[in-house]
Amino acid sequence: MVRMGPLTATRFLRENAADTGASDDAPLPNVRPLWIGPLEVDPPILQAPMAGFTNFAFRQIVREFGGAGLLATEMVCAKGFVWLDENEAEQPDRLWGVADEPRPLAVQMWDNDPETLAKVGRRLANEYRVSVVDINFGCPVRDVAQRAHSGSYLLREPDRMGAIIERVVAACAPTPVTAKIRLGCTRDQINAIDIAQVVEGAGAAALTVHGRTAADMFRGSADWDRIAAIKPHLKRIPLIGNGDLDSARKVVDAFRRYDVDGVMIARASLAKPWLFRQAAAALRGEPVPADPTLDEERALLLHHFDLVCERFGVEKGAMLMRKYACCYAQGRRGAREFRSRVVHVSTPAEFCSVVEGYFPRDVLSVAGA
Repeated sequence: MVRMGPLTATRFLRENAADTGASDDAPLPNVRPLWIGPLEVDPPILQAPMAGFTNFAFRQIVREFGGAGLLATEMVCAKGFVWLDENEAEQPDRLWGVADEPRPLAVQMWDNDPETLAKVGRRLANEYRVSVVDINFGCPVRDVAQRAHSGSYLLREPDRMGAIIERVVAACAPTPVTAKIRLGCTRDQINAIDIAQVVEGAGAAALTVHGRTAADMFRGSADWDRIAAIKPHLKRIPLIGNGDLDSARKVVDAFRRYDVDGVMIARASLAKPWLFRQAAAALRGEPVPADPTLDEERALLLHHFDLVCERFGVEKGAMLMRKYACCYAQGRRGAREFRSRVVHVSTPAEFCSVVEGYFPRDVLSVAGA
């Protein structure tokens, strides 16, 4: 494995400046803590909610490395939450660990009905005592957007978004309520500035913007210029940028080049949960921690496996860990072989055997890996 030794932030940025246009001698940005209502987020680096991934086990891994100022759960279906409650069923799996987890912690929820969202938001704020209640207006997947007319679908209905936010803010007070959006539904319908003003006017405490449209899904590059263009139109709430932040260098560069108050790291952290620690160190001007060694990564993967099995049992845990294991192997020589084996494991012994025998041995990317 190619291991990155300790780097000062200045040297780190200089050696990577060519990729971003950053100047060799450009000073580190003056990054201040982010305030979401009464909540201080320091460092202003947020872990994104990601369905199917950011459960308690993943959050614990991120917390052990450090560097994330605010962690978030997977997004919770408000309607499903209410159904479980009315039928006296167990709480949603996506709220596993939330009640006793360290704070600060955000829970994201989705639906299109103000009353349903307010009901769930009130419970999250009062019973679960979460730090932030976030409303998803950005998810582009078919089941949420097209079929349920929620998530990014609501970007075409700003008035309805405003009504939702107002109702949830009133139900959750004094817990802050935030919103996450995309730039618009399509490249021909970019309305993020108008939406941002609706979000602020409805009483939200912060706005997170993913720099793609719903139609883009995850194709192409996030448009940070359009994210930053929103800032002058906000009077009191912070702007958090999201999209394509896969290195400490890019996090620092986002603060240096764009007018944002915070950043949110998403998919890259699934392969590198230590990225938050590296980014936070770089922002402070401290040596950037090295990536884990191969042995450390194997141990981390097995530790992650143990955390998942504690909740779901070894049989289901082995199946759930297939997708996480594939994420850890991403971008490495030998990743294809590892994936082809790990997606078939069904027992702890099989999982451990594949990790020990086939986990990629270096970080050199090759085409098709």
